[in-house]
Amino acid sequence: MLKQTLINATFAGAKVLQHYFNGTFTISSKSNVNDLVTQADHESEQAIFEVIRKEYPEHYLLSEESGAIKMDSNIKWIIDPIDGTVNFANGIPLCCVSIGVEMDGKVIFGAVYNPIINEFFFAERGAGATLNDKKIQVSQKDDLIRSCLVTGFPYSYLDQPNGPLQVFEKLIRANIPVRRIGSAAIDLCWVAAGRFDGFYEHNLNAWDSAAGFLMVEEAGGKVTDFTGDHYSLYQPNLLATNGKIHDELLLAINGNWNS
Repeated sequence: MLKQTLINATFAGAKVLQHYFNGTFTISSKSNVNDLVTQADHESEQAIFEVIRKEYPEHYLLSEESGAIKMDSNIKWIIDPIDGTVNFANGIPLCCVSIGVEMDGKVIFGAVYNPIINEFFFAERGAGATLNDKKIQVSQKDDLIRSCLVTGFPYSYLDQPNGPLQVFEKLIRANIPVRRIGSAAIDLCWVAAGRFDGFYEHNLNAWDSAAGFLMVEEAGGKVTDFTGDHYSLYQPNLLATNGKIHDELLLAINGNWNS
């Protein structure tokens, strides 16, 4: 029942995304001029809420646009109604609905759906990860220098040692391809599917990664924070890899790697 409700909620949000894509909708800014929220974000969120509340009105909801709607429940739905809003607002088809389900502090289900290119990723803890119902697994590359990576940058730049630009520069100077596609949820799913060998980002929220990090783990990959410790949704830094390049990339992120 929980799994089917998750699937239904994800598709309900994606239907809104698909309806408005390349259409007309209102756009406003949040933290700065390029931190966007659209009419479609709000309507997707409401469509998702309706599906969940119909079956589980007592469940805790945590969503990018509405924040935390706290209930006395051991189950929390962690929702990004459109991940990749800037892409969406500009007609770039790399955007998705992302929903993770957390039970007793542990994510047990994740769903990420990009209806524009018809890619539905799903993960269940202990049961693997799929793309359009076909099992996926991470890549097998074992050398960072031969890897293809993906990253993202925060809307407000973090001026800190080994910050986003410093790490990016080090990898680029080593001739390692590093892409930026504008959706952390898709980045993680594409690591899970073996398209990228690793993903790192310095400033994520729980809704950015709740579904995608489980996807990577269930596809055989490894996810940690930047110290190499167990990843928590409620701290900002994430490193997700195929597992084979994880330690090397961790060194690069922390400024201790020489190509």
